[in-house]
Amino acid sequence: MQESTGIKTWQWVVTVVVIIVLIILGYTMFNGSSSTIPTTEDTSSNASMTNSKDANRVVVSDQFPGNIIYVSSAQLAQPGFVVIHKDKAGTPGDIIGYQYFDKGINPGKITLTTPTVESGIYYAMIHSDDGDKKFDASKDLPLKDATGSIIMKLFRATSNPTEVKG
Repeated sequence: MQESTGIKTWQWVVTVVVIIVLIILGYTMFNGSSSTIPTTEDTSSNASMTNSKDANRVVVSDQFPGNIIYVSSAQLAQPGFVVIHKDKAGTPGDIIGYQYFDKGINPGKITLTTPTVESGIYYAMIHSDDGDKKFDASKDLPLKDATGSIIMKLFRATSNPTEVKG
């Protein structure tokens, strides 16, 4: 009889140990996966921050037509400008607005000299600042990423912009 009780006790101990191990693994995996995603992004952004050109980016979603553009995020390694360009045959054309942004990550809004129109295509582009905090297209040139591409975000003017949450 004692022998069968010993087996039951042993089975109970093994079951408890397995449950504890599974809880610890589950907790580690759950916390590991939620922290792994930002860590991966942070690692890539830290790697890209070694070159200040790569630390720049702009986030702009589709906008309602009008004379104001809302910038979700302007990330700049150095102070500069987010400049709004009209579309010219699939490339950035005339400048219709700009706003100075400090170094770091900042949201903001840009008042345009010419309003956007329904179904129009526009570009939010990051330009450098020569240090005077006054935009001059001949001196404050577009910034490029590590691949040599101009840092910009295409967006549209639409009465039904998609809402991005989170």
